[in-house]
Amino acid sequence: MKTIRSPICTVMGHVDHGKSSILDTIRGSAIVKSEAGAITQAIGASIIPLKTIQKICGDLLNSLKMDFNIPGLLFIDTPGHAAFTNLRKRGGNLADIAILVIDINEGLMPQTLESIEILKQYKTPFIIALNKIDLISGWQTNKDKGILESINSQSQVIKGLLDTKLYEIVGKLAELGFNAERFDRLSDYTKQIALIPCSAEKNEGIPELLMVLTGLAQKFLEQCLECNVDGAAKGTVLEVKEEKGLGKTIDVIVYDGKLKIGDQIVIAGLDKPIVTKVKALFEPVPLSEMRDKRSNFKSTKEVIAATGVKISALDIDEVVSGMPLRSIGKNSLSKIKQEIQEEVEEVLIETDEEGIVIKADSLGSLEALIKLLKENKVPIRRASIGNITKKDIAEAESNYEKDPLKSIILAFNISTEPVKENVKIISNDVIYKIIEDYEKWKKEKLDEIQGGEVDKLVRPCKLKVMGQYVFRQSNPAIVGVDVLGGTLKLGMPLMDSSGKQLTEVKQIQADKETLEKVEAGKQVAVSLPNITVGRQINGDDILYSSIPEEDFRKLKDLKDHLSKEEVAVIKEIAEIKRENNVVWGV
Repeated sequence: MKTIRSPICTVMGHVDHGKSSILDTIRGSAIVKSEAGAITQAIGASIIPLKTIQKICGDLLNSLKMDFNIPGLLFIDTPGHAAFTNLRKRGGNLADIAILVIDINEGLMPQTLESIEILKQYKTPFIIALNKIDLISGWQTNKDKGILESINSQSQVIKGLLDTKLYEIVGKLAELGFNAERFDRLSDYTKQIALIPCSAEKNEGIPELLMVLTGLAQKFLEQCLECNVDGAAKGTVLEVKEEKGLGKTIDVIVYDGKLKIGDQIVIAGLDKPIVTKVKALFEPVPLSEMRDKRSNFKSTKEVIAATGVKISALDIDEVVSGMPLRSIGKNSLSKIKQEIQEEVEEVLIETDEEGIVIKADSLGSLEALIKLLKENKVPIRRASIGNITKKDIAEAESNYEKDPLKSIILAFNISTEPVKENVKIISNDVIYKIIEDYEKWKKEKLDEIQGGEVDKLVRPCKLKVMGQYVFRQSNPAIVGVDVLGGTLKLGMPLMDSSGKQLTEVKQIQADKETLEKVEAGKQVAVSLPNITVGRQINGDDILYSSIPEEDFRKLKDLKDHLSKEEVAVIKEIAEIKRENNVVWGV
């Protein structure tokens, strides 16, 4: 039997912008505005029935002039970007719709940007809660008024300040390709993102937030929400937990079908599917706090989508979060096992092609990381779930000789330990930050590599022979020189200003100390074999490093690693060389 299930809604945004507060205020409003039990607690989720939403929103929902047939809203009760990236189902994100929470006073922060990137990739519709309006200096809280009436009752200065902050965020969103506007000024909900100013702390704007969310879910998601309540269950593992008295359990969001005690279930594994039976199903007692590990649970015989449930079963030690789960129902076990493992293999990457190694804590997180890396054109050789293994390190290290820039492991939300010298690990619990740190490291490493390549070449150098400092005329000649540009190095071949190669630098000394190189602006004594002062060189002669043609071509490609003075000197050297050969270095 087909029916419409509750839309699954997740709340996301930057740390401390009020994700938990928004959820707590919505749940609190639902409890206050309705009779006890109207809000149903599920594992990892809170289900708020349509009737309760109608009570909270009052006339606001009526103003939409819509017929509602969604049963209510299912809010994921583990807010945060990490939980959001866990929530994966085949073909997209498990959440049907999202609330992106932005502190109106702080604007878009790193985790906000990450959330937006993930929403964009999964094509998840979302609205924006502009939270903490009560912290705008001079804001007067009006709990008994709707948010628009409250805004209109503020002074002109405060109204102006609110608009300034709001449109700064609108501008930033426009740069990211989103057309956003305050919810009451929207002309087209399909093309514009609704911004709802609110305060979770003071419970302002929450009814409007629920109104916009419910209206969008009803109008644009109805077809996506069709659910077979009598069919086999489909779900996603949210968390794997050790519960006192129950042992290892899994918290699951069921988004389709029905799940019963005794049902045979298949959970995708890293290597092969896990097949087991549901021993027990648990829900929290009414109105208990989901995220409190001391929550009391009550046993239930069956659950129907969409909901969250705790499952007790044997042989679930190897289960990891984010994995898909199916009950067998009337389907064949072998077919379900094949389908569910294919779903995992769509994400896990194991190839012999060139690329980096990446790790994540869950299948959904890994998928989000892969998508962002591919968008940034980063090749991936191996992508898997769980802690970094010896195999991962060996894979990364095998890249070192061929391409040191690929000798790296990117790790999301997992613990890491120091590894071999030739393998770099970048770890963070913000995907966006991992990619930022990776790009920064790559640039630094490239500079280091190319800088080392430059040092292997004959670099540009210009120097002047100081006639008053001739310490020996020949065998070898020892003279004082003034380094006018570039770097003078031991073993450097030297030519005169006509391009004739004369000698090489056998030794460099200053203040009785032997040096390997000396920068421009210094005066030193140099030892020059196979020349005589007064014949091949004279006082005040200008000499240059005699750069081989192949070295010159390489230096052109690596010119970003040369100073402005070196670039000027290399141009002089090229002009001298081209007096004798017009295509030299071309």
